[in-house]
Amino acid sequence: MATTNLNISVIDKCMMRQSEAASYSGLPVEHFKATCPVRPVELKQDTLLWDRKDIDDWIENVKSGAVSDTREDILDRL
Repeated sequence: MATTNLNISVIDKCMMRQSEAASYSGLPVEHFKATCPVRPVELKQDTLLWDRKDIDDWIENVKSGAVSDTREDILDRL
């Protein structure tokens, strides 16, 4: 019987588009846009990207109770 080896390497993205960042954080895009304080980076003209590490830090801060956005803070980001 023949055997086959399959080598797969997966590279995690460092930067994500908004829809990917929202999905990564487990939020619908509209909720992500309204609540995420992470500022996107424009690496290419007209292309905003979110850093995965910054999103991880934000989620960790939410879990620890360090994030306390007011309604005005959220509205300012819209």
